[in-house]
Amino acid sequence: MSLFGSSGIRGQVGSEITIDLVARIGAAVGSEYGSIIIGNDTRTSTDLVREALVSGATSVGADVALTGLVSTPTLARASKSYECGLMITASHNPPEYNGVKMWNPDGSAFNDEQMRSVESRIEAGMDNSVGWDRVGTCRNHVGAVDEHISSIMESIDDVDLKIVIDCGCGATCNITPILLRKLGCQVVTINCQPDGYFPGRLSEPTEEHLTDLLNMVRAKGADLGIAHDGDGDRMVAVDEKGRFVDGDRLLALFASRFKGGIVVPINASMILDEIVGDNVVRTRVGDVFVSQALKQGGLEFGGEPSGTFIFSDQTYCPDGVYAAALLASMVVERPLSEMVDELPSYPVSRMSFKFQLDARRKVADSLSSMMRVMECDRLLTLDGFRADFEEGWFLIRLSGTEPKIRITAEARDDETLSQLMEKASYVVRRCLE
Repeated sequence: MSLFGSSGIRGQVGSEITIDLVARIGAAVGSEYGSIIIGNDTRTSTDLVREALVSGATSVGADVALTGLVSTPTLARASKSYECGLMITASHNPPEYNGVKMWNPDGSAFNDEQMRSVESRIEAGMDNSVGWDRVGTCRNHVGAVDEHISSIMESIDDVDLKIVIDCGCGATCNITPILLRKLGCQVVTINCQPDGYFPGRLSEPTEEHLTDLLNMVRAKGADLGIAHDGDGDRMVAVDEKGRFVDGDRLLALFASRFKGGIVVPINASMILDEIVGDNVVRTRVGDVFVSQALKQGGLEFGGEPSGTFIFSDQTYCPDGVYAAALLASMVVERPLSEMVDELPSYPVSRMSFKFQLDARRKVADSLSSMMRVMECDRLLTLDGFRADFEEGWFLIRLSGTEPKIRITAEARDDETLSQLMEKASYVVRRCLE
């Protein structure tokens, strides 16, 4: 089974992410890339993973620099001075998870070929250890956060707003509140103390996890609410009325600023087709695929409904910190509620089902058998199975990061949405029998 999911290597610490595996990851990467920068989020297993990575990389002669606590986009930007970057994080996953994301100097994630190369070295168990006199060095890289802030401030004008920010006790604690204050905002913070147990809320910034943020925006009379996941590659928002603004609508708002076309995954809303027209490029689900399509097409903007947004003039890494600052600059011009209310609105439903890790192949085969005989207007198999109908669509796909099968459905009215979800749920339950 592949070690890599759609966002690097990730798993539960102790059972899946072990010291031995992480050391082999470090050695495999260090055998191909001679200078490596390593950053980390707030997870409690950070020290264990970092020391194993450094040991593996330096044992094969690679030189390592450590940033300490940084967001993923901060690490990706800092990678420009090295042959690659490694971010120790499990992003939005629960605290018992950890993992490693891998970045190129231009901020793009490792592509399939690069990941296969690293994986083959890990599985082969190659021992490329060098002699004592050629062991790699390890030093600190100072200033990555300041460099990220300065870069964003060069492209965002002053912002005079009251903003409530919920960092979820993750890696953005040391950057987004500081950046927004430097831009001129009055900032109220929630969960902005680093804590790898994520005591304030679960790390994934979904509406049900952000009750405190919604209430605080209303209570403080704030202009905007911002929330991140554990490593800061995601950003979601709350308007001045205390309403959650999901990733699809934020995608549409950002997309309206980029006329040359946008890149989104197959599970993104049909709102985007109405906003952008024929200039929507769809990819497999995963920011790495969005980033690759942006590079190939020479386009400026792409993102995912999960709240990842990529601005290629900044970096090819999803940057929730920059997205927060850009959105704030847009809210200076008009209230977020007005911008959102002008967008087309179609009901969307999402659901996920867990399965045993060793059942993945069986579930995938069953899903393929059932969906290929599905009666629909169009069946897309770019990533999972998307069934298009006259009044809506649903997508069933296996998660690239967890043992889950996910359903996304969108329709022009609630009744049709309910029918589509019922149809999709039936298929999934049959697959899990």
